[in-house]
Amino acid sequence: MGLLTPLAVRIGALSWMPRLLPQVVWTDKLLNRLTRGRVTILDIAGLPNLNLTVVGRKSGVPRTTPLLCVPHEGRWLIAGSYFGGPKMPLWVGNLRAAGEAEIKAGRERLGVTARELEGEERARMWQVMLRTWPNYATYEERTDRVIPVFLLERR
Repeated sequence: MGLLTPLAVRIGALSWMPRLLPQVVWTDKLLNRLTRGRVTILDIAGLPNLNLTVVGRKSGVPRTTPLLCVPHEGRWLIAGSYFGGPKMPLWVGNLRAAGEAEIKAGRERLGVTARELEGEERARMWQVMLRTWPNYATYEERTDRVIPVFLLERR
């Protein structure tokens, strides 16, 4: 965590943030591209993150999305929260279909398998995720959908 993390948590909890998500994602991708993958908005906020690249289930084209992640016991947890918005992030459907992806975490690029967590395991890992990003609880309250949680492991 960094000096700006408390500010990021406050901004992430704002009720109108889901409306700005397309602009946030666009800005983050631009920043990432301009810095050749060295800096993301999440880096500036002092939060753990990765770039998830997964093949599109319809297009077959690899798509990269910067995501908040929670490193846990040598693996990574990610959530399809979309700031608690009503729609499921597109990467979720692609990851469900592919079951594997490539991530760039820090300077490391590697292949991973993805497993969607359910039931008690999801509930346990959700609590782990809340310690890193307490706003997941806010996002859960904002939406009627179950926020999917994935565990990424090295291939």
